Amino acid sequence: MNQQEWNIKARSDSCQVCNKTFADDEVFFSRLDFGEGGYGRRDCCAVCWNDAAKKNALSVWKSVYKLPPPPAPEPLKKETAESLLRELMETEDPANRNTIYILAVMLERRRILVERDVQTREDGVKVRVYEHRKTGETFLVPDPGLKLSELKSVQEEVVARLGGRETGQAEVGAAPVESKETP
Repeated sequence: MNQQEWNIKARSDSCQVCNKTFADDEVFFSRLDFGEGGYGRRDCCAVCWNDAAKKNALSVWKSVYKLPPPPAPEPLKKETAESLLRELMETEDPANRNTIYILAVMLERRRILVERDVQTREDGVKVRVYEHRKTGETFLVPDPGLKLSELKSVQEEVVARLGGRETGQAEVGAAPVESKETP
């Protein structure tokens, strides 16, 4: 049995005769034929479509062009999370320790920061050593040892500080950040 791969391209955003970009809700016509390169699709606006365009086609159809939806905005901008982390680290306020830790973990998951080492200070506090992938900067982030029950409130605070929803209205379906354990 002859198995042939069907590689039919998706709908075009413009007429393939006059190159005019289709408008939202504009009627356009498509034809499917078979040539030397296999199956081919051709989309035409109503002005360029005529009876000759239908001849020898395997299939023809009429459609309505719908603009693709704009891409969903990124819930938390990388630059914003990074700039907030830098700002909070400069203040050296112990009250920001949990937020700094969550921001560092977020940036690690986005592959902006890389954890290079974990050190334990004399007082028993673990300090995570992160390196910025692009700049090579080192960030020393104390691990506050957050409990699972504390994560949600800290995540909500981070989202609120980044200009997201107000505290208490965290994104539905957002995965909690898990506290890291050192082997």
